[in-house]
Amino acid sequence: MHMSDALISPAVGAAFWAVAGGWLAHCARRLRHALRESLAPRMGVLGAFVFAAQMINFAIPGTGSSGHLGGGLLLAILLGPPAAFLAIASVLAVQALFFADGGLLALGCNLFNLGFFPAFVAYPLIYRPLAGGAPAGSSRAWFAAVAAGVAGLQLGALGVVVETLASGLAALPFGTFLMLMLPVHLAIGLVEGAATAAVVAYVARRRPAALAEGAPRAARPRLDPVAAGLVAATLFIGGVASWFASARPDGLEWSVARIIGQAEPAAPEGGLHQRMAGIQERTALMPGYAFPAADDARPDEESWPAVSPATSLAGVTGGLLTVALAGLAGLLLGAGRRRK
Repeated sequence: MHMSDALISPAVGAAFWAVAGGWLAHCARRLRHALRESLAPRMGVLGAFVFAAQMINFAIPGTGSSGHLGGGLLLAILLGPPAAFLAIASVLAVQALFFADGGLLALGCNLFNLGFFPAFVAYPLIYRPLAGGAPAGSSRAWFAAVAAGVAGLQLGALGVVVETLASGLAALPFGTFLMLMLPVHLAIGLVEGAATAAVVAYVARRRPAALAEGAPRAARPRLDPVAAGLVAATLFIGGVASWFASARPDGLEWSVARIIGQAEPAAPEGGLHQRMAGIQERTALMPGYAFPAADDARPDEESWPAVSPATSLAGVTGGLLTVALAGLAGLLLGAGRRRK
């Protein structure tokens, strides 16, 4: 559901940059007043895990499309909404800047759709009331995660449609676009919720205190088994499992292609679109998670699984960059809190 710049007008892009930036500042202020011990490394590790998980596109039967996890709900449950928003911002920034995954002009829209809706709507208004303090791994907790995962993805898909309509650049009829986007993201939301419930149940079994609402302020042991497991999973997913990602277009690309016959419309020439594209060309070291000289950024269906050193390098490098960015944000907030 990463929007490209071709769907977004400068006015809409700038507006959502402002909204996302203001909300990031709000989250930073909240964290500065209530930062728990070890939150910075957890933000880094979980952000890297979400980065790797987003590389795994899974086929959606009967549609010819694919989807990937968003991770915003998982981060909200394990970190709390403010830290989750900062962590998902780190993931999206690394994807856009270093891998040209999602447009720079559309970065504010992507952060709002993939970060705000799951962390500040689906988590507090759906997951927490439905879970009601039930033990992680219980049927009630699983139901809450699936319901919140579906809601977060549906709201994000609706956001994409509204932002595209407001931009007025693509000839995508609102009703048709919406009726394509919502069903395919319903399927993705079901997987999102189930995967979130499974990871939360794993964390609760291995270290219950790591859950956002139950984390004490006391210092933790040096070796955190949950963190070690997530690091290992991140390296495996990014380095090996990413070879098995579906080569089908994702839900957004598929929906657009069903209407106009191609995965995305042509971006306007000149102006802010061209400047943003120029910046992205200079910063994207591995566009499309491939070496720049590669002919195709994404493998063909016939080559599946795509055993690719470039994909492995992108998965591991992207995870490390996300750890650095999200962890640095947490450390800076912690340092500011201690000075205060």
